[in-house]
Amino acid sequence: MRLILYSKPGCHLCEGLQEKLEQIQNLSFELEVRDITTREDWFAAYEYEVPVLFLSNRRGAEDTEEEEKLLPRPSPRASVQQLEQMLRKYLAN
Repeated sequence: MRLILYSKPGCHLCEGLQEKLEQIQNLSFELEVRDITTREDWFAAYEYEVPVLFLSNRRGAEDTEEEEKLLPRPSPRASVQQLEQMLRKYLAN
């Protein structure tokens, strides 16, 4: 499983979510952080929305079909455990 976090420099909500995601130990996933300031299309889409979290089903580089599912934004007050529970719920679907 791969999580994609759209973020931008100086975004405290983005940094907080990234830190919590990196602390999750009971779930196996790859975290990819995408800086929206590096691409115009990302910036246009997410300028006022970051942090944005997607669940990707792409397995590897050879798998060109990538489906990204937008996950609801977790509360900035959510604990690492609450974040893990939310992710488990979406993985089960």
